[in-house]
Amino acid sequence: MDLHSRIGMKLLDLTLETPEENLALDEALLESVNDDEVLRLWEPKQVMVVVGNSSQLADEVELDLCSRSGVPVLRRPSGGAAIVTGPGCLMYSLILSYRQRPQLRSIDQAHRFVLETIAEALQLLVPNAQRAGISDLAMGSHKFSGNSLRCKREHLLYHGTLLYGFPLERLDQLLKMPPRQPDYRRHRSHGEFVANLPLDVTVLRTLLKTAFRAHRIQTDWPRELTRRLVAEKYGSPAWNQRT
Repeated sequence: MDLHSRIGMKLLDLTLETPEENLALDEALLESVNDDEVLRLWEPKQVMVVVGNSSQLADEVELDLCSRSGVPVLRRPSGGAAIVTGPGCLMYSLILSYRQRPQLRSIDQAHRFVLETIAEALQLLVPNAQRAGISDLAMGSHKFSGNSLRCKREHLLYHGTLLYGFPLERLDQLLKMPPRQPDYRRHRSHGEFVANLPLDVTVLRTLLKTAFRAHRIQTDWPRELTRRLVAEKYGSPAWNQRT
């Protein structure tokens, strides 16, 4: 079943200044998109912890160390467990249309489409890249990508990480062992479980753009909605620190 659109996606290659703005932009794109589909690429400018919409902070994050180290702990609109990201981690966000790809209303199909598309692209240079668990990508048994999604009426947001040069020791420092683990993890620590891709970020960007046929450059983005979401949500302790 070929779920690829013949039209191709728009490409928004944009990293904003603050962690809050970058998380808000993903939701702003989801809320403001029309019939187009978008691939956004960005890379954080500082280390940060990002927890899932339903994450329990005390169960997943070393909050005292984050506070002492000045590492922001923010909450994303999608599900899943806490991650650590920063320079050396390429972030991608896909806004996908149910009109163009009605099969993606099935969550299983959404995971399969995105993760297998990325895995197949990476296999050109990393032969053992594969989907693992529900929403991971791994090289053999070592995870290099975590992913999550949020569904709306006409579109979905699917976004995730691709580690290529991240200091992996930060994971064990800033995160607790997750309360839920895929079987292939086998109770390994973050440092034992996670690995960086052996690829340059420029190569990674090219692989993703080609895999999702994202060749129509987008320069406009929902500035006002992004600012409002920062003010009302992503910059608010009521959103980020709720239990």
